[in-house]
Amino acid sequence: MDKLTIRVEGEERKTRSKASVKQCAVESILGLLLLGAAAVAAADTVYLPITREGAWPVKCAKEAFGTCHNRWHPDIKPAAKANPGDTVIFETRDALDTPYNFESGPKTVAATNLNLVHPLTGPLYVNGAERGDVLAVTVLDVIPGPDRFGYTIIVPGFGFLRDVFTEPYIVRWKLLQRPTGVYYAISDDLPGVELPLHGFTGTIGVALGMPEIEAAYEREEELRKAGGFVLPPEPTDALPADLCGPGGRAASRCLRTVPPRENGGNTDVKQMVRGTTLLFPCWTKGCLLSMGDTHFAQGDGEVSGTAIEMNAIVTVKVEVRKGQGAFVRWPQIEGKAVPGILKDLEPERFVATMGIPIKPKGELAAPLKYLDGARLSNLTNMSEDTTLAARDALLKMIDLLTGPQSPSKQKLTREQAYILCSVACDMKISNMVDVPNYVVTDVLHVDVFK
Repeated sequence: MDKLTIRVEGEERKTRSKASVKQCAVESILGLLLLGAAAVAAADTVYLPITREGAWPVKCAKEAFGTCHNRWHPDIKPAAKANPGDTVIFETRDALDTPYNFESGPKTVAATNLNLVHPLTGPLYVNGAERGDVLAVTVLDVIPGPDRFGYTIIVPGFGFLRDVFTEPYIVRWKLLQRPTGVYYAISDDLPGVELPLHGFTGTIGVALGMPEIEAAYEREEELRKAGGFVLPPEPTDALPADLCGPGGRAASRCLRTVPPRENGGNTDVKQMVRGTTLLFPCWTKGCLLSMGDTHFAQGDGEVSGTAIEMNAIVTVKVEVRKGQGAFVRWPQIEGKAVPGILKDLEPERFVATMGIPIKPKGELAAPLKYLDGARLSNLTNMSEDTTLAARDALLKMIDLLTGPQSPSKQKLTREQAYILCSVACDMKISNMVDVPNYVVTDVLHVDVFK
């Protein structure tokens, strides 16, 4: 097929060459805005747009196309339909629903509304998909949206070291493109650092069925009552409002998008880049695929709570594997088609710190504080604890980056170092056998320093 035919409510309105599909996306779909389309479909290509003011996305709540939601529930109405084998182009918002720009500072970060997380584009109904099937989503391309803006932040009360970094902070990134077409990110807030594009959707998944909604709600509620860090259903700012908002008919079971679950969701797996195929068990008819929270680049761990967050244009191919849900009960990632995908994500040069589960006497790290801590807090060494080992490795990396042996030519503050670890350091579990001290390494990509 050499044409993309755009149809609105069954009526053919406009035809573009396939070569101009990406250009159409980068131009903010201005022609489609005039048509008032909710989604645009062709025989082989489906397009889910978002509304923009200039180059910047409008808030999810103001989305005229009906392509945005920020909760999980199977009754959220599909924004578009596709056939197995179709190519689908999603325009996506950033994780926090466009609160920042190049002028934003710590005060804006401090006022961040986490109820808006995550604005997702979708759902996409895949014809022929049923509960018990598997939806295979092959990532064909991920590029920055037309505003060419990204950010990495420290939000008070959030992130792996939330008890250490308690003040708001932001690094604002320019997402640039060389004449060769290669994208890269730089920031005046983190001078001397340049990162290449390894784009992926931090949040991508399918709708849970009601049995899975209930199971997830019950286990998370049990954990919340035990003192765990859980975000229960919250109707305030929930979308769609008539279903999930205050007074919505399913408000108490519209699940937050922050934790990953059986449907995928906010997994933040940096390996889900172009060329990979993501497998999702279908829990509902049509499977109902949504995505957003797209990242320009991220370190394994995303330790500050954010990567280089951006809005984006994501192109995928959808296929249905009939009856395979019996064997794929949780999401999987395949990298079989394109050799060397993971090698492209590995550093050419690196420096790494090693952590073991040790801590100061009398302290208990934030992720462990929900446990009965009287006995644990007095220990300086804990047993077989990868969370504490990861924390130890990360703190050592921050010390390295801010100390006399730092590979950075620029002197870094601890906040800058924490941000850098979130976008350019990979947490790796190195051993889980040498009791009591499991080892986690934090691997810094040295080539980001220019």
